[in-house]
Amino acid sequence: MDDAARTRAAAERAVGDVDPPALRRALTDRFDDAEMTPGALTLLSARALDPDVDLDAVEDHAAGVQLIYEGLRLTRSLSQTEPWASADLDADGDIDADLDVLAADVSVSRGFYLLARTAAAEKAVETVRAFGRDQTLRRAADTDAESAALDRNLEADVFELAVVAGTAAVGTSAPAELVSYAAELAGDDDRMPSVGALPDSASDRIAALADEDRVASSADS
Repeated sequence: MDDAARTRAAAERAVGDVDPPALRRALTDRFDDAEMTPGALTLLSARALDPDVDLDAVEDHAAGVQLIYEGLRLTRSLSQTEPWASADLDADGDIDADLDVLAADVSVSRGFYLLARTAAAEKAVETVRAFGRDQTLRRAADTDAESAALDRNLEADVFELAVVAGTAAVGTSAPAELVSYAAELAGDDDRMPSVGALPDSASDRIAALADEDRVASSADS
């Protein structure tokens, strides 16, 4: 099973008990079309530091990162499209909009739950807080360029969370240089890169940056 498929399956399991079924479908239907890159990067980070890691034990970390991203991405979309403002909105459309809001909340909360007892918990909180600040600033932005810059912070922040969660899964902390590298991988717009867009060198680079930090820490001790 590849990293994207593994992440999707883990995310679906994480919301498998959500009721009512319509809300669960609102969550899982989004997974069908979503790029699983945040979760895949989490798995890649863990494997980069420990090639023999049991990925079954890392799946919850990957799903947690993916769910937080999906919830925040949906929240960003809803805040900008205002689904209830349409004059053509019928009863079914109103229900769908309500389900989307609930789906966003459930996705983020399940993501938090999966990461709550890990060393990535603090970074997860930081990611959501940063998103809230950015969206507040976006409403006051003077130009489209400012708004776009604030929007694309989400993908960079989530990639940072992915490497923190992945390294935490194998008992390692992510140094600042590695976190910065992850942000660069996210690109320069608010579209999530595909898993295939991650460079082949990413695994080696993650391992090298983590090793540099461990060597520096040993020298200072």
